[in-house]
Amino acid sequence: MNGASREALAAARERLDALTDSTSVDAAKLADELAAVTALLDREVSLRRVLTDPAQAGEAKAELAQRLLGGQVGGETVDLLAGMVRSRWSQSRDLVDALEELANTADLTAAQKAGTLDEVEDELFRFGRIVSSNTELRAALTNRAATGTAKGELLRSLLGGRAKATTERLVTRLVTAPRGRSLESGLESLSKLAADRRDRMVAVVTSAVPLSDRQKQRLGAALAKLYGRPMHLNLDVDPEVVGGMRVQVGDEVINGSLADRIEDAGRRLAS
Repeated sequence: MNGASREALAAARERLDALTDSTSVDAAKLADELAAVTALLDREVSLRRVLTDPAQAGEAKAELAQRLLGGQVGGETVDLLAGMVRSRWSQSRDLVDALEELANTADLTAAQKAGTLDEVEDELFRFGRIVSSNTELRAALTNRAATGTAKGELLRSLLGGRAKATTERLVTRLVTAPRGRSLESGLESLSKLAADRRDRMVAVVTSAVPLSDRQKQRLGAALAKLYGRPMHLNLDVDPEVVGGMRVQVGDEVINGSLADRIEDAGRRLAS
C-alpha cells in the first residue's frame, strides 16, 4: 500500500489495538466477523468501490456500512469498518487487504492474550515447512478446482487437535480464500504479523545440526543487537546447508557458522 491507503491502514490498526486492549472484547469473535466482512467486500466489487469512492462524503459511506452490517455483526466490527470507510484509500482493493490484516491481527491478539502466541508462531512456521516439502499436499491445498469446504476438511484432518485453534483458523482462511497469493507468501505474511504482536522480527535459521539452547540464546541476542529489535527464531535443520548455518531476516540472507556470525555482528556493532 502507499499514500492514503497506508495512512488509513495505520489508523485502523490503532483503532483495532484500542478495541482489543479491552478485556470485554472477544478478539477471536472480532476476527471471525472481520474475516466475513473481508469475504463480502472481496466478492462484491461494486460495494467496495462505493465504500472507497473519494467523491462520496466519509460520513455517508460510514452510514451505508452501518446500515448494511448493523445486526449482522457486532458493534465493534461495524465501528471499525465505519472508521475505515471514512478514510481515503488509494485503491478500493486496499480496503479489503486492510480488513484481512485486521482479522488476522485480531486472531493473533486472542492468542497473545491466551499466552499461546509463541506456539502459534512456531506452528505456522512448521506448517509452511511441511507444505514446502510435500508436493502432493501443496497441490491439494492450492487446487483451484477443489472447493473451500473440501480444503477446510483436509486442514481439519491435518491440524484438528494437533495445533492451536488460532493456527487452524488462520491457515484455513488463507487456504480457502487465498485472494491471489501463493500459499508460501500468505504463510510468511502471517508469521510477520505474529512477530509484530511482540514488536520483534523473525529470523529463519537453517542449521546443519540442531542448535543447543546456549547457541540459540547467543544467536538470538546477537541478531537482536544487530537489528535493534527482539528476534524470534524459527529453527530448521538441513544437513546440506552451506557453512553450517543459514539465517534469513526479511530479504537479507546470511550464510556462515554460528561463531563467525556472532563475531561479525560484534565487529559491525563496534564500527
